[in-house]
Amino acid sequence: MRTRVCDQFGIDVPIFAFSHCRDVVAAVSRAGGFGVLGAIGFSPEQLEIELRWIDEHVGGKPYGVDIVMPATSAIPDGVKLDQDSLERMLPEPQKKFVAEMLERYAVPPLPEGTPPPAAGLLEWASGATRSQVDVALEHPIKLLVNALGPPPKDVVDRAHACGIPVAALVGSPKHAIEQVQAGVDLIIASGTEAGGHTGEVGTMVLVPDVVDAVAPVPVLAAGGIGSGRQVAAALALGAEGVWTGSIWLTVAESDTHPVVVEKLLAAGSRDTVRSRAMTGKPARLLRTAWTEAWDGPQSPGPLPMPLQFVLTADATARIHHFARKPGSRAAELLGFPVGQVVSRMNQVKASHEVIFELVDEFVDSVKRLEGLLERAEK
Repeated sequence: MRTRVCDQFGIDVPIFAFSHCRDVVAAVSRAGGFGVLGAIGFSPEQLEIELRWIDEHVGGKPYGVDIVMPATSAIPDGVKLDQDSLERMLPEPQKKFVAEMLERYAVPPLPEGTPPPAAGLLEWASGATRSQVDVALEHPIKLLVNALGPPPKDVVDRAHACGIPVAALVGSPKHAIEQVQAGVDLIIASGTEAGGHTGEVGTMVLVPDVVDAVAPVPVLAAGGIGSGRQVAAALALGAEGVWTGSIWLTVAESDTHPVVVEKLLAAGSRDTVRSRAMTGKPARLLRTAWTEAWDGPQSPGPLPMPLQFVLTADATARIHHFARKPGSRAAELLGFPVGQVVSRMNQVKASHEVIFELVDEFVDSVKRLEGLLERAEK
């Protein structure tokens, strides 16, 4: 199971694990894979704490950081606005829609003294993502990843100057070519099955198209990968490894909300939906009363990125806080980005167990294919 990216990054297996949880990142890297911390949601100060912890617990193994610098946004890149300025950009119909939904599901305001919604999200919404890059490059990361368009040239140049390759997620061959032209070193072809921001083309079709479009630049396959058989399929399509995310939401080290974990363990592949309810851009989410309302006929429509985040930050915090409180129906609204591979996530396991099972089933799958070849030669 050794490919070019194993040699490039010094890892045992070409399994990349995206997670917002530092414990998962460190555990995957220690197990021979490559953990990648999702920085969105962290202020620069918080990100510094997270990365310092990973440095101390990853055992010298390589890891990366994923940032989000959208190519298109309602806020010009680099323009930092304060909370009041951002909130003044929110239309009344959407604000009223959120307020009525929270009232309908009996979700009260946060108790006095409760920390406000994640400062990192508002930092990101106000165009301050470069400060996350500043923090990340001060640590011994081995990969910087960007989503939602080509990373700015100055970010690519800074990473390269530090000897750090840059990766980016794409949903089409055209976008993959644009990323390579922007200096990106590793392409992640993310099929529509994937959780979070995703396009419309399935992984089985997308990966070989992207591989052919950007060769010899290495490609990781993402979307619908949660078993060794699927890893084998990805490599057969020409990928040099796999980018996984959803399967780490229910591992023992994850800090996913307990109610979300319960929902994920019970969900099937049709219990996800591609919706703009979370960020304003299409993202695959667990289907909930929240997504159904935003995509329903009474919805005023989600706002463009990143204003949808600003609009819903307080509501999201309230829903999380009251999801297990008697008298509230907040749990019905609580969801999370997750891919269609959620159908395979039905048991809590340690991160290293997931890695080992992926490898074992990959080996079994390859042996089965070898057996088919041997049979054909007889």
